[in-house]
Amino acid sequence: MKLGVNIDHIATLRQARGGQDPDPVAAAMIATLAGAASIVCHLRSDRRHIQDRDLELLRAVVHTRLNLEMAATQEMLEKALMVRPDVATLVPEKPGERTTEGGLDVSGQLPRIKEAVTTLNSAGIEVSLFINPEASAVRDAAKTGAQAVELHTGIYAACKTEPEREMALEDLKSAALAAHKMKLFAAAGHDLNYRNVAPVAAIPQIQELNIGHAIVARAALVGLAKAVEEMRYLIER
Repeated sequence: MKLGVNIDHIATLRQARGGQDPDPVAAAMIATLAGAASIVCHLRSDRRHIQDRDLELLRAVVHTRLNLEMAATQEMLEKALMVRPDVATLVPEKPGERTTEGGLDVSGQLPRIKEAVTTLNSAGIEVSLFINPEASAVRDAAKTGAQAVELHTGIYAACKTEPEREMALEDLKSAALAAHKMKLFAAAGHDLNYRNVAPVAAIPQIQELNIGHAIVARAALVGLAKAVEEMRYLIER
């Protein structure tokens, strides 16, 4: 089980004051030294946190895997082709949303997503699709030629009761199994934290967890390296 650390919220802190600190590129280096297998960042159209120069610097210094979350727009495709991340994760993006609110509607825009996947793959960039944990969504993702899916864990994380949580967990298990059968690399992420991560980490077909907010929040108390190490311990255990 691999851990991808999303550094968006480091940039959010920086942008709150409009200065240079904290530096998301430095955070990426600390997270990598603490055992992160990949660094994740989302270059949004409104540039609310990660900036273009951040992405360029990250590409220069991240020698594990750089995972760029991006909308499937012409602007972002051109940026990805210029920077060449190791992985491009296509996500839905709505103006004004606080965070990504759900999985990508692949079936509703299959030709456009398929074209984006082909464009990125032709440049040697692997593509992952951020989707809801549904077998049908996995099947649609496979039709695009993408190499991976990232299962949206927000519904699981929002559950208030144990029966609800168990149902959401079963959905994740079914979707991960479907991805495995279709030979898609399966990752998962969104609102995972130190309290709820273990059951998801125990799903054998999920190979990577991408976590940001919880780690950055924990880092404010114990430091980033320790926060990454603590999360690694939980998912590896």
